[in-house]
Amino acid sequence: MSTTSARLLALLSLLQARRDWPGAVLAERLGVSARTVRRDVDRLRGLGYPIAATKGPDGGYRLGAGAALPPLLFDDEQAVALTVALQTAATTVTGIEESASRALTTVRQVMPTRLRHRVDALRVVAVEKSGGPARPRVEPGLLVTLSAAVHAREVLRFDYPAGPAADPPHGLPPPRRVQPHHLVTWGGRWYLVAWDLERDDWRTFRVDRISPRTPTGPRFTPRELPGGDVAAYVAGRFHGAGDWPCRGEVILDLPARTVSTWTPDGVVEELGPDRCRLMLGAWSWPGLAALLGRYDADIEVVGPPELRDAFARLARRYAAAAVDTRDAGPGVR
Repeated sequence: MSTTSARLLALLSLLQARRDWPGAVLAERLGVSARTVRRDVDRLRGLGYPIAATKGPDGGYRLGAGAALPPLLFDDEQAVALTVALQTAATTVTGIEESASRALTTVRQVMPTRLRHRVDALRVVAVEKSGGPARPRVEPGLLVTLSAAVHAREVLRFDYPAGPAADPPHGLPPPRRVQPHHLVTWGGRWYLVAWDLERDDWRTFRVDRISPRTPTGPRFTPRELPGGDVAAYVAGRFHGAGDWPCRGEVILDLPARTVSTWTPDGVVEELGPDRCRLMLGAWSWPGLAALLGRYDADIEVVGPPELRDAFARLARRYAAAAVDTRDAGPGVR
């Protein structure tokens, strides 16, 4: 009986490792006959595992999805990865703290002692970055809705209020209509990469600002993402001026290699040995002007006019701050 039980666990582990298994390969891996594999598959089915037989020259088996979640097997590396994921899940998705804690307890209870000690020593504490706004978290249901539309290739309609600097003068903007392609995370935030049907171009949307409308639209044929790789596309998107409401362009009297070293979130173009073009973004125009002042170099504003006006405002403030009122005489402050 113990041999049968061990063989069933080994068979289940193999079925979880990849999508399709030829029957002959399973028999060879387990060191048994094809007939024994068929019997063991029937035993696992009786325990609630949805195992489908696949057709073909060799025939085989596939572990599918069932109505209820059956027991699963994890190796040591998977168990540690699951522990880290469960401890950090609540930092980006709200409302799952209790479920994540219960799942972590369940996994821990069935771990072997050697692995339980290893996992108990692993404590991950998420700390928000200071000096900036807190990262918004999103509801699990919203992630499920967006992910379902991505996988079903269905057009999405949703309300998407812009940042404060881009609010329309009258009421809310019209709903966006997009073909969703990827749901990704970057810098602790969730983003939807989609083809905007109105703007006829690729766009990246912050998920915490999305309010989906129902029903979803018709199915669509997926487009080719620029570069063909979503990771490279998103990295390139946010290494540039990105999703900021205020974006400007200047020319600096500094080498491009020097500026690029200290500007991971901007686009730098070399114009000469000691001159470069920089495109950068920020939440406000004065904030963008202040960021550009950190380079301690002569600055030529290419545009837009709002950035030039922001430099003028900061110049007046800095000039006033440079006045030493202690030596200015009575009544001067």
